[in-house]
Amino acid sequence: MFITTTTINIPQVLEEILFDLTSIGALPILVGGCVRDSFLGLPIKDYDIEIFNIDSLEIIQKHLKKYGHIKEVGKSFGVLTLSVEKYDFDFALARVEKKVALGHKGFEVTTNSKLNFKEASLRRDFTINSIGYDFFKKEFLDPNNGIKDLNNRILRHINDETFIEDPLRVYRAIQFASRFELKLEKKTFDLCLKMSKSGQLKELAKERVFEEFKKLFLKSKKPSLGFSLLKDLEVIKLFPELEALVACIQDEEYHPEGDVWIHTLMTLDEMVEHKTGDDYKDLYLFYALLCHDLGKPFCTKEINGRITSYKHESLGIKPTISFLSRITNEKKFIEKILPLVKNHLAPFQLFKAESSLKAIKRLSLKCNIEDLCIVCLSDCKGRAISNKEKCDEAISWVLEKAKEMNISKEPLKALVQGRDLINLGLKPSKDFKEILDFALNLQIEENLNKEEILEKLKFKINN
Repeated sequence: MFITTTTINIPQVLEEILFDLTSIGALPILVGGCVRDSFLGLPIKDYDIEIFNIDSLEIIQKHLKKYGHIKEVGKSFGVLTLSVEKYDFDFALARVEKKVALGHKGFEVTTNSKLNFKEASLRRDFTINSIGYDFFKKEFLDPNNGIKDLNNRILRHINDETFIEDPLRVYRAIQFASRFELKLEKKTFDLCLKMSKSGQLKELAKERVFEEFKKLFLKSKKPSLGFSLLKDLEVIKLFPELEALVACIQDEEYHPEGDVWIHTLMTLDEMVEHKTGDDYKDLYLFYALLCHDLGKPFCTKEINGRITSYKHESLGIKPTISFLSRITNEKKFIEKILPLVKNHLAPFQLFKAESSLKAIKRLSLKCNIEDLCIVCLSDCKGRAISNKEKCDEAISWVLEKAKEMNISKEPLKALVQGRDLINLGLKPSKDFKEILDFALNLQIEENLNKEEILEKLKFKINN
């Protein structure tokens, strides 16, 4: 049973704004996520307010601007965003929407101050997002039985005709079901599956899909629920790199849980336990785990009765780039993920081989060791093995060694730089890289200090 509530605690400044809006004849009703989350006992940062009995956004804007900064990005859709202190308040005129073209901007929006709350709620996606709260009457407005669905852990769409107008709602169904651990009502499931099979989802901008994945990853206790639904709704067919993981066999000794897809979902759930609190970092770590075994379908084979996937780490780079390019254009974000995929086995391998500090130094030049250890730990524990304590032991060993050398969060710093070569009398040239690489190799392999390295360089240059 979900947490129930009889009222919503709202910031003092929002109370002042609501009273101010009534002075111009407006009726503000809290709607959407803030109302839903109050029932779930979740913290609320963003508040949506739907305004009835008034048609003029300009008059509303005039009253809001004295409270803080107003963003007008959604003004053409009858929406204003007010940022006050740590809160964002979205104010929207009561309206109806009609699909007139492809894409998320292909809607005709018509504001109508005469709409009642039930009529206005029909444009929303799910019943749990259509609950309203009248602050002045201290009363919940629930024309679509969203509270009942919350208590029954059901995700149900409101209207067949309006739901299918926005294919993003399939992804929203996936992330809501994952975040709140809800079950899709059968008709909603069937409608989402129909939309998926129709090809409608292909019209979505990658940025919108990325945002839904972001919420799924960062706000779910079990991201596996969302990705299982992604598969069941056949949305996975849009991502062949992920679909290839399904039924890709693994060695039972190391992966008794099943195929690569099952293992991957288990690593995502494990990653929840190791979140850093930095959303950007956590997001690329989740994606690194989602992609870490994308190379296995290209090399998995049976040799002498054992299932092997040699070189799957390096073979995973190409499909990782292909997959990530489908959902984002942020090259720096992708570049954060690639070395984590390519080296995801390295920490455990170094531990098993009782490697020297040299190997850890070289690893720091390839990727952030702290990030890599989180990925490696989630990979190791995201499986149905009994001796998971070895995973923690291995990662602790690598991290401890890296911290001793101050390279857990940043790469080993080269003692010799280009300016040092110039001070030796060399002129900048294409040979500089080769000389600097030689100097770094001396630093790592022979553990020489800067003066000792420069002396060896002088000897090499003069001979």
